[in-house]
Amino acid sequence: MTALGRTEVRVTPLGFGAAALGNLYAPVGHEQAHAAVRAAWERGIRYFDTAPHYGLGLSERRLGAALRAYDRASYTLSTKVGRRLEPADGTGDDRAHGYAVPATHRRVWDFSADGVRRTLEASLDRLGLDRVDVVYLHDPDDHAEQAFREGYPALERLRAEGVVGAIGAGMNQSAMLTRFVRDTDVDVVLCAGRYTLLDQSAAETLLPEALRRGVSVVVGGAFNSGLLAAPAPGATYDYTRAPRRLVDRALRLKAAAERHGTTLRAAALAFCAAHPAVASVLVGARSAAEVHDCAEQFTTPVPDAFWRELRADGLLAGEEPP
Repeated sequence: MTALGRTEVRVTPLGFGAAALGNLYAPVGHEQAHAAVRAAWERGIRYFDTAPHYGLGLSERRLGAALRAYDRASYTLSTKVGRRLEPADGTGDDRAHGYAVPATHRRVWDFSADGVRRTLEASLDRLGLDRVDVVYLHDPDDHAEQAFREGYPALERLRAEGVVGAIGAGMNQSAMLTRFVRDTDVDVVLCAGRYTLLDQSAAETLLPEALRRGVSVVVGGAFNSGLLAAPAPGATYDYTRAPRRLVDRALRLKAAAERHGTTLRAAALAFCAAHPAVASVLVGARSAAEVHDCAEQFTTPVPDAFWRELRADGLLAGEEPP
């Protein structure tokens, strides 16, 4: 396990992203959700990530319930603040936000100090736990002023009080995460979708800056929300239908992987994990079978010749590892 920044909070190289437990895109049964967590545990995964946003709290409730079977000191858990949940009339569903759940609550953007504490308290209640190990500011893209002025200092106080062990920010972009690394004392940033075989933008400034300052990076979205897991017309990229040019690129990557006796999924995970700034790679899974597959792919060798071919063919820019 790897320590996050200079803290004592440690994570496994492969982590479990629990968005799917909140019925991301489609319903997931209660037993199926619990089986996915059990499979993660069986495969040695000890880092679990969730958020109130994921299924209006359903992910937190399910993950907390599943983890109660295990010693609390034996795993690391992260959740997020910035989207506070308030009761709604319950009519309709939440599919507009990507989750197949009833619209029992509505999300309120709130990076205020009070909002951070209230959101964390509500998360602990849903999780059924007395603490989490890591708290991220969740997608503060359009709320930078409040996130830096109020949200981050609130997290810093929670860390100083010993309420949480590590603090950071989680986003689908690298520019503002780089600002967090440079201008604050975060321990870790969660960068989703911006360090993958299809998008290495985080390698330009975020990863080198994090490495220089001793800030850990957790990489999410290694498969770019589906395209790198199963490239085909109609596949998902960044939570929407993938453009044809990216489908074609992903298919070329898949063919290259197969020529070298490996898989595109294995290559996608290996690429993310190889950078020295990266402490853990989060994979989302909605079933035990998907967890087992990700764990298998994570340990599948990817030959050096594969990376050389990608660079020679212009499919991988720069000299980033591997």
